[in-house]
Amino acid sequence: MTEEISDLDMALSSGITAFEYKQFSRAAGLLSPLAEQGIPDAQYRIAIMAQNGLGMLPNPLLAYTSMKRAAEAGLALAQHGLAFMYMEGECTDKNPEKAVHWFKKAAEQGLVGSLTTLAMMYEQGHGVEKDLDEANRLYRLAGFDER
Repeated sequence: MTEEISDLDMALSSGITAFEYKQFSRAAGLLSPLAEQGIPDAQYRIAIMAQNGLGMLPNPLLAYTSMKRAAEAGLALAQHGLAFMYMEGECTDKNPEKAVHWFKKAAEQGLVGSLTTLAMMYEQGHGVEKDLDEANRLYRLAGFDER
């Protein structure tokens, strides 16, 4: 069992390294089987590559399903990514309410970008009832001075 975990960790580490060094074809080859096994870090990176056609042809369905699975598994970056997909209508239908849900999940894990985007959504009343007090609270949590 230890050897299997070690091989899995090594494959994941190699795939992430290939991704970070922009060797996307290699990353796709290493990460695809891991994503299929349900590993959120692999699913997230496969989603990014499928969304942007990096190392593979663009595949909006694969991008969405991989991002959603990683987000549902609790990966904050994937929650943020899925929220943007819903906010922009990229790889899925535009749905500001679902975007707010996923930005909140990522913000709960401390992602400043999610806090900031949520603050802007409250400020503009996009996907939520306009609430300047909540917007200012979120901006402060994200590290911005009083607005």
